[in-house]
Amino acid sequence: MDAILDFSVDLDISLLDRVVQSFFSAKGPEQEMVNRVLTQFQEHPDAWKRVDMILERSQLEETKFIALSVLDNLIKTMWMALPDGQRQGIKNFIVAVIIKSSSDKSRMDAKRRTYLTKLNTVLVQILKQEWPKNWPTFIPEIVASSKTNLGLCENNMAILKLLSEEIFDFSTEQLTQAKAKNLKNSMRGEFSEIFQLCQEVLDKATRPSLILATLETLLRFLNWIPLGYIFETNLIELLITRFFEVPKFRNVTLECLTEIGALQVGTEYDQKFVVLFNATITAINKIMPMQSDIPSLYESDGDAETFIQNLAMFLTGFLGAHVKVSDLYEELQLNPNMDTPLLNLGMGTPAMSNYPLRKNTYSEVLSNLRVVMIECMVKPEEVLIVENDEGEIVRETLKESDTIVLYKSMREVLIYLTHLDVDDTETIMTDKLARQMDGSEWSWENLSKLAWAIGSISGAMSEETEKRFLVQFIKYLLGLVEMKRGKDNKAVVASNIMYIVGHYPRFLRAHWKFLKTVVNKLFEFMHELHDGVQDMACDTFIKIALKCKRQLVHVFYEAVGHMISAQPSIPTQERLIIKLMELPNQAWADSMREAAVNSNFFKMPDNVKILGNTIKTNVAACSSIGSLFVVQISKIYWDLLEVYKVVSGMISDSVVQQGLIATSTPRVRGMRTIKKEILKLIEIFVSKADDLNQINQTMIPPLLEVVLGDYARNVKEARDAEVLNLMAGVVSRLGDVITERVPAVLDAVFECTLNMINQDFENFPEHRLGFFRLIHAINSCCFPGTVPYTIALSSVQTERCLLALLNIPVEQFKLFLDFIVWGFKHTMSDISDLGLTICLELTTNFSKSDPAIMNAFCQTYYLSILQDIFFVLTNSFHKSGFKLQSLILAQLFQLVESGQITAPLFNPTQVGKPNMSNQEFLREHVMAMNQLISIVGGMFEHCKDLHSFKAHLRDFLITLKEFAGEDNSELFLEEREAEVRVKKEQLDQIPGMVKPHERANDRMMD
Repeated sequence: MDAILDFSVDLDISLLDRVVQSFFSAKGPEQEMVNRVLTQFQEHPDAWKRVDMILERSQLEETKFIALSVLDNLIKTMWMALPDGQRQGIKNFIVAVIIKSSSDKSRMDAKRRTYLTKLNTVLVQILKQEWPKNWPTFIPEIVASSKTNLGLCENNMAILKLLSEEIFDFSTEQLTQAKAKNLKNSMRGEFSEIFQLCQEVLDKATRPSLILATLETLLRFLNWIPLGYIFETNLIELLITRFFEVPKFRNVTLECLTEIGALQVGTEYDQKFVVLFNATITAINKIMPMQSDIPSLYESDGDAETFIQNLAMFLTGFLGAHVKVSDLYEELQLNPNMDTPLLNLGMGTPAMSNYPLRKNTYSEVLSNLRVVMIECMVKPEEVLIVENDEGEIVRETLKESDTIVLYKSMREVLIYLTHLDVDDTETIMTDKLARQMDGSEWSWENLSKLAWAIGSISGAMSEETEKRFLVQFIKYLLGLVEMKRGKDNKAVVASNIMYIVGHYPRFLRAHWKFLKTVVNKLFEFMHELHDGVQDMACDTFIKIALKCKRQLVHVFYEAVGHMISAQPSIPTQERLIIKLMELPNQAWADSMREAAVNSNFFKMPDNVKILGNTIKTNVAACSSIGSLFVVQISKIYWDLLEVYKVVSGMISDSVVQQGLIATSTPRVRGMRTIKKEILKLIEIFVSKADDLNQINQTMIPPLLEVVLGDYARNVKEARDAEVLNLMAGVVSRLGDVITERVPAVLDAVFECTLNMINQDFENFPEHRLGFFRLIHAINSCCFPGTVPYTIALSSVQTERCLLALLNIPVEQFKLFLDFIVWGFKHTMSDISDLGLTICLELTTNFSKSDPAIMNAFCQTYYLSILQDIFFVLTNSFHKSGFKLQSLILAQLFQLVESGQITAPLFNPTQVGKPNMSNQEFLREHVMAMNQLISIVGGMFEHCKDLHSFKAHLRDFLITLKEFAGEDNSELFLEEREAEVRVKKEQLDQIPGMVKPHERANDRMMD
């Protein structure tokens, strides 16, 4: 078997066939061994030289496929490094094999077809490298050869389809901008010959497989060819009259018509689109009359199922391009006399039903659409109870992402429909509710869908309409709770009530008595035995509390805390906080008294559980009350630290006595929960505190003594990642106030944490993230006078902050920087991104510091940072960090190009030109690293224009061997996120599009 790896002798093709055959037939260790041998064969640098022999002599299609994979990889990564003669020889050989394989139709089984498809793929990869510059006659050649043999013509259509996909569909992530533009221009420029070939086949051909291949190829052309080929020829007529009614061609023809119908062009072709739509619908009526039972057809016939799916795509694509509901809304917005109550604002303008608005043309269709949307509304993510396959009402345990996406789309459409005609929406929903009340349409599903639809349009009505609408609905639904018998019936009605009221806080805030009724009902639902109803009642209550200023008790305290924080009088707030925390404080005091006299107090699980729950209650209240929680935490702070010391000591003793297994015992886990909740409480309080100096003077010193000392002494398995999160939060919040304590923090946590996480990229993931957050906070804290911060500091303050980092010993600062580099090389993307962010902030901060400090930093670390950034940039595993990598590189190049770095970045005694500038040195240095003159020149040229710099880097990466053939979509992640952000900002301007509990700083918060 290993003989196939000996490239010093001729390859035994029969042996290779046997090895490949055994891979598919063997199992277990034998298969693993064969796989290893085949992998080594494919990765050998000379494997491509044996492809021709394999394709000519092998009797196994699987072996040929492996050979073509080797050649495919060569073309993607090493093609331009081959001599011209070898490139020409490979090209001619592949063309000859394709002609031979495709011309013999009699041998075309499934395996041969797969083999031929792989051959076509290899040829297209060659074309992307050679055409049009080195193969200018390709299009005339493929068109001419298509007329010599029907089998060859059919395969040529497949090649043209693949080429179109590579150039117009996938080029963004696989080709440089210049190369993609050149190929697109060449394809468009020579398309007339291709179109003539396609039209000739469609006019005259009788071979079904050839016609089908031509239609599939044409489908790939329709989204980019000049419009004249579509609308100024007989193409549309030919598709509808000759192929649409033929079952074998029906689906692909409809796909072609869908592609044409979805084109968004100027008004000059409007009449053509009307003709296209009418002709297509007429043809569809002949195939599937209006009275057809579409659901039955969909279930009974596979071809009919595909046709119905394609029909849905045609209708949605055509109407989405030419009759958008959002366009009707925008037209209504532009009209100064609108009949939408929300936009009318009670000015008494007459109804505009007779005004020539497009929405009036579609009034009946839109009304039917409202009914369909309401009847088919899917479950939103806030609903926690569902009906299972057995018809039982249960708590949902898994969110269905596809359902959530569908809900968001349906919600958006229903909001537009409501804006277009509020009265009709209200009438439809009222009628639906009436049928629920009289029992004619009563079912869990129907009631739930109606409630979801009502909740989804919150904010799309005027306040007066909303008031009338909701009062009636809630009244009826509360009546249904009393009418219906059975736990499941009540659970469904209850969940629907809670969903609706949770989405209309504007109404509840304006009607206090009704709000009291709803809140009382929510507390009643909290006592339901049904888990889903309990949780949903709590979630709804906290939403209402948030806008009307997971355990039940903790959610309750958090919700009441939001109400207290909305009280304008500080003395009243303090009194309410004291009253709210009476019961937890009593439980805490009782525990402290017992712990003082009972040495076994913390060994009792019930006591540990009570303490943990009491601290969690404080956490919940603090998170919503904010800085005034100082009146509560000041009472228990010293006890908290004492408890932290005691349980830490007990955990350490347990580890000494029992070994590491002790950290997994229930008693130790319970005590660690106490520690974590104490840390969480302090972190939340500090994040919300106002008097930072007081915090630094009174709370921080004992905190650091207790917490950091315990962290450093503990075994690594017993160290809590929450300590790192707390320190990161404290440093971030206190900023320069805590600068003098930063070295002590680093002394306590840096080395011991680094030893935990630098052994691999997997263990202690929470500690990794917490540690990087701490480093990020320290880096930011040390330079608060720079661009990311808006507070102007004096030179004395800035100097203090610099000293916090710069006074670290040289060895420790080097370790600090190495850790940042190790971070952005990490395999976890969140840590890698955080490492890049820290690096970017660090270089930015030093660039804004004193010139002497900046020059010293750059002389020592500039080149190593540059090299490490190039390492992750050119590593395909780190593509997700492209945005931050490009920002850092652009900054590094700009520092040199602008002359901001005045000290030499090189040792004058070690270069040929001691008096060269930093710009000259860096060009040579980077060229030596990457061996590309053009890319380096472009980096200097574009470093001041970030958009151009990123585009230049993408082209560079796409040309690299490591990125060739890869999925490079992550390099364009920033642009896609920007598109999503722009669309969201546009939708946010439409009343009702933002869910009530997601709206920030609206007037309901007053």
